[in-house]
Amino acid sequence: MLSSFLQRFRNSSHNDKNNSKSMVTSKDSLPPPPSKSRERAKAMVLSLQDEICSGLELLDGEGCFLEESWERPEGGGGRSRVLREGKVFEQAGVNFSEVQGHELPPSILNQRPEAKGHPWFATGTSMVLHPRNPYIPTVHLNYRYFEAGPVWWFGGGADLTPFYPYLEDTKHFHKTHKQACDSISPELHKVFKPWCDEYFFLKHRNETRGIGGIFYDYQDGSGVLYKGQNLSGPASTISKELGSHPKTWEQLFNLGKACGQAFLPAYSPIIEKRKDQPFGDREKNFQLYRRGRYVEFNLVWDRGTIFGLQTNGRTESILMSLPPLARWEYGYQAPVESREALLTDVFTKPQDWLTDETLEAKCLPHEAVN
Repeated sequence: MLSSFLQRFRNSSHNDKNNSKSMVTSKDSLPPPPSKSRERAKAMVLSLQDEICSGLELLDGEGCFLEESWERPEGGGGRSRVLREGKVFEQAGVNFSEVQGHELPPSILNQRPEAKGHPWFATGTSMVLHPRNPYIPTVHLNYRYFEAGPVWWFGGGADLTPFYPYLEDTKHFHKTHKQACDSISPELHKVFKPWCDEYFFLKHRNETRGIGGIFYDYQDGSGVLYKGQNLSGPASTISKELGSHPKTWEQLFNLGKACGQAFLPAYSPIIEKRKDQPFGDREKNFQLYRRGRYVEFNLVWDRGTIFGLQTNGRTESILMSLPPLARWEYGYQAPVESREALLTDVFTKPQDWLTDETLEAKCLPHEAVN
């Protein structure tokens, strides 16, 4: 079974490489980044790290982030902030990194082969929060900027992974991020939402990691909104229907800033609503079981983890996303029509959360609307 899985994984990677050839944009057709682009991108993600950490400490009420700075032998470094054993957060990590090197790793060059041979620079902030209460979702955020010679691009996104989901919480998270995307251009969310469903997908489980959010990558202003691997999927199809929508460096910079600043308004109300909700051993054990799926995604599929390890990043910071506790149970099946089954039957499947009126009827019997 393992050999069969590995072969499918290799085949998938091979297909991704082939698909990426059709997404190459000539570096000569795009304007170079503006002066001080690296300094501005770095300042933006550092500001997001500071803003989010301050907000999370206020929400937790007890825990404080401990900061550890680090240097990378090949060039660059970062600062990792971790809050452990707080009142709300069992573990919360918010990273900043600024790294550089002579040759991008295969995980990037497969997508941007025109960057080969150029010294590169990357900066970003990433975050994963693991709350104590099973009724508060785990959440992830990442916003980043790359340069390799004349080639540059932005990427980022945020996604929510509930264990005992509520429809109104889900709608609020999506609506807030849609508003941030729409502040730059109304077509962006139409592509970035299904791209998130596609990216945070456990192929070996045939389920999404959670209820999604937004995800985008390789945004270089060329006008092609979707630059993922699934060229026949919904995100690619919508992108083709929308056509070319070129964006300037400034617009894409402002997109990352707007979406990053939308995080606390998207997540804080959920914490406030759920942090005192009572739970027992059943809910805690299910949370730990579903955390195992989070681990599986980050170690098997996540490109950020692969990039960090391939570029000799700081291992503790790269694996900060893993929860402090998780469990696996062989052959687990959620009881039919249970609260746990609602997650696996509805909330780990791509949905049109903002407009599908049938979702409320599915959530009502479980008191999972609001």
